[in-house]
Amino acid sequence: MLRVADKYAASDTGRQRRANEDAYFVRAPLFVVADGMGGAQAGEVASGIAVDAFRDGLPDGAEPVEARLARVVQAANEEIHRRSRADADQAGMGTTLTAAYVDVDGVAIAHVGDSRAYRWHDGRLERLTDDHSLVEELIRQGRLSEAEAEEHPQRSIITRALGPEPLVEVDTRTSPARDGDLFLLCSDGLTGMIGEQGVADVLAEGGSLRDIARRLIDAANRAGGRDNITVVLFRVEEVEPADGGAGASTTTSHPAVRPQPAERGPVPAEAPPRGPAAAPAPAAPRPPRPRAAAAPRRRWRRRLTAGLVVLAVLATIGLGVYAGVNSVYFIGTDAEGRIALYRGVPYELPLGIELYRTQYRTGIPAASLPPARRDALLDHTLRSHADAADLVRQLELDRLQDPADPS
Repeated sequence: MLRVADKYAASDTGRQRRANEDAYFVRAPLFVVADGMGGAQAGEVASGIAVDAFRDGLPDGAEPVEARLARVVQAANEEIHRRSRADADQAGMGTTLTAAYVDVDGVAIAHVGDSRAYRWHDGRLERLTDDHSLVEELIRQGRLSEAEAEEHPQRSIITRALGPEPLVEVDTRTSPARDGDLFLLCSDGLTGMIGEQGVADVLAEGGSLRDIARRLIDAANRAGGRDNITVVLFRVEEVEPADGGAGASTTTSHPAVRPQPAERGPVPAEAPPRGPAAAPAPAAPRPPRPRAAAAPRRRWRRRLTAGLVVLAVLATIGLGVYAGVNSVYFIGTDAEGRIALYRGVPYELPLGIELYRTQYRTGIPAASLPPARRDALLDHTLRSHADAADLVRQLELDRLQDPADPS
């Protein structure tokens, strides 16, 4: 079985930021890194809420460790979202979060945003998380190279974070681990400055975890230190279980878990006890047993079954509509007249229920665009996320061709 043999964490403001909005939590076997965002001190508040959610450890239960990690992340997301809506000074705040838990035979990971988790094994650096960022999505689609991503003007735009929405999708996985493996959690202030090769070069030098952490931070600052830099390192070792057994069963990877209310099915009415019927007397036949009490029960059960079928059909239709609405995007304007990217469809239901939500706001006023370009861009055409994001990117880079200009 695995246990933490050594650990070290450090955070640095960097050379171009006045405050440190990163936060971390280290209490073996649990490790967390969060990178806050938002105006004033809101980013610091959001990252603090995120790591504080883990101070009581993981919730008890028979669920796999991944699911319990995801439950804590969801709780942190709900609190950040609530605070951002209740306090105007903290409106729009959010944070990334990457958490790791050393289990019996692997390291469980929960992840949202563009902070990262790595495993250093046999001289090779393995990334354990996927960035939820615009440039990472463009790289996965083959529209951007790794080199182009490093200098892309929108490299800081993340597509998933804690806080902006009431629910957040949490990536989870369990990484295998062996004796001596070194794990690294870090904010993008490290990888954005020295890249993965730079991280690997420092880890290859070896030394104590304290020395490695300081060398990583120093390297990021020498490269410019444009952001806060946080590094959490821990090394694992294998030990024999106290009872000499093989330990607990392997934790397996599963889709991201969202909190669900307890499911309770209808409790069927208990039928009254029924004994054997008495034999009828020959001279006076006993009239048939009245069925009046049984008939209402049967009707009630039929109605209940029909009702449940209708609810199941409506739920299926609702889930299909929800999935469809959340798979399309369109470009519009926000309340201040700036170009914005929306997820959903441009309609509202009665009672002010909107079928869309803001995905990304630009700083470009719609009124500043040529009329033909503005009309073509704001026609509420439903697009894929890749197409809509690419249009916004071309607009911000001033590469979007004016439809009225044949050249």
